[in-house]
Amino acid sequence: MAGSTTAQRGTRKAAESGRSRSSRGGTSGGRFRIPLRRGPLLLLVTAVLLAGGAVWVLYGSSWLRVEGVSTTGTEALTPAEVEAVAAVPVGAPLVSVDTDAMETRLLRELPRIDSVEVFRSWPDGVGLKVTERQPALIIQKGTDFVEVDAKGTRFATVRQRPEGVPLLELTPERSPSLRRFGTGRLLREAVRVTEELPAAVARDIKVVRVRSYDAISVELRGGRTVIWGSGEQGAAKARALTALMKAAPKARHFDVSAPSAPAAASS
Repeated sequence: MAGSTTAQRGTRKAAESGRSRSSRGGTSGGRFRIPLRRGPLLLLVTAVLLAGGAVWVLYGSSWLRVEGVSTTGTEALTPAEVEAVAAVPVGAPLVSVDTDAMETRLLRELPRIDSVEVFRSWPDGVGLKVTERQPALIIQKGTDFVEVDAKGTRFATVRQRPEGVPLLELTPERSPSLRRFGTGRLLREAVRVTEELPAAVARDIKVVRVRSYDAISVELRGGRTVIWGSGEQGAAKARALTALMKAAPKARHFDVSAPSAPAAASS
């Protein structure tokens, strides 16, 4: 039999070459799928490295550590007094500062503070925003004065009487009223009366006297007195007092304990 012609040999080579390329193509395709399987692993490794770096920056590096404390809102207190109680850990990682614990400690150890906000001031500071209690009334105790705020809370004792703050004379009788309400409630009722008096009258308060829940009176400048009764019906009593003072400007004693039947007297 005659050997293969040149054309036939060329055809076989082309076919073998095609199979070879096809075989290599299959191998190449298999190799292409390997990176697809490694992709999620690479993403996971990258995420872990980034998280580790972030943790190191926050906790291990020297960049984000507490270097200073700033205090605002103090009046009677000094920033140094507040910062001493706050005990901010200077040099510690800022992210580790326990702001809630500081707030609790400040409120517990400094009764003059009504509210406080402790916050991180990035990148390296801690802020203390203080709101102090303000005296609404004072109680004389020997030669000192106890300050009472608008909530009826006794929060500080001072040697000098605060200017413009009315004196509270709390002398409750031993009665069912005292046993029922207690001195704390009577304090709050006294503050309530000062807040519900007409503004023009409230400016002239010298003394608020509380004998019981139903027996609250106010001494004003100029020798005038107001019998208020209980702290109830405050708005009606304020209107009645305003009308009485206009109708009887020379009167010195006003009784609005029953606002529907107020009375005024010159002596």
